[in-house]
Amino acid sequence: MNRCFRFMLNFSIAVALACLCFTLPAYSSPAPNTQMTASDFFKLGLEKMLNSNYRLAVKDFTEAIQLRSNFTAAYSNRCLAYFQLEDYQNALADCDRAIKLAPNNAEPYLNRGLAHYRLGHYQAAIADNDRAIALKPNNFKAYYNRGVANAMLGNYQQAISDYNLALTQIPQTSNLLLAEIYNDRGLAHFQLLNLQTALLDFSTALRLNPNNYRAYYNRGCVCGRSGDNRSAIANFTASLKLQPNNAHAHFNRGVAYHLLGYKQAAITDLRKAADNFAFNKETAAYEKTLDFLENIRQQLSFFSEIALL
Repeated sequence: MNRCFRFMLNFSIAVALACLCFTLPAYSSPAPNTQMTASDFFKLGLEKMLNSNYRLAVKDFTEAIQLRSNFTAAYSNRCLAYFQLEDYQNALADCDRAIKLAPNNAEPYLNRGLAHYRLGHYQAAIADNDRAIALKPNNFKAYYNRGVANAMLGNYQQAISDYNLALTQIPQTSNLLLAEIYNDRGLAHFQLLNLQTALLDFSTALRLNPNNYRAYYNRGCVCGRSGDNRSAIANFTASLKLQPNNAHAHFNRGVAYHLLGYKQAAITDLRKAADNFAFNKETAAYEKTLDFLENIRQQLSFFSEIALL
């Protein structure tokens, strides 16, 4: 069996988002007939952000900008609202405006780098994170985000260096964020076939955050690549308890069951994988899973015919 087919490695790399929402000041709505100011709309926008009303937040920040065209904080926070709405083109445009107004502020570069990353502009993302680092060398998010952009370009050794730098800057009490960095560093090591180092990173991520389904999944892939299919199954099972509809975890657990000779268990997992791939419109993965299922069924049929002779 082709090793690339044996374990489908679908890693969703998390990218830190620099939060530019300022502490919300004490605020009461203007009295009736009072003219709303840019600051009033800005504060309303922050309230909407805190309540996850991102579309309304965009509207309020836009009102603030119309009243004060050089309102840097309004552009920056509207950028974050656009991020939440997955409107990365408008987020990028707001970052451009914020940078023109405050060229020595690292945060707009950090956020523009994230917008470029989401749009698949990985070199531009790296350039923006370089600028953010030059302006604020102790910002761990810029190192981390540059690392994931490098990983997307296949620059895994450079990504590892960036993750190492992020680990030197991040507060050691930030367990959830630390877990993400170790997880992504583990992925880079995995791609370089540093399997034992990758295993250690995924295990560290799980020690920091026992609910990290990605780290269980990734550790399962390392175990499978190393030939330890029983440990692979245990890790995929732990991942599925946290994320039951993860098609890739079902697929890989099905493959591991198949390799251990548990054909019916493999078929059950592969059916679930196919259903979830179909639901998520992952056509290539869906078709590959159906082909693998058919192959297992043919093997079972062949062995049944032998038994009847």
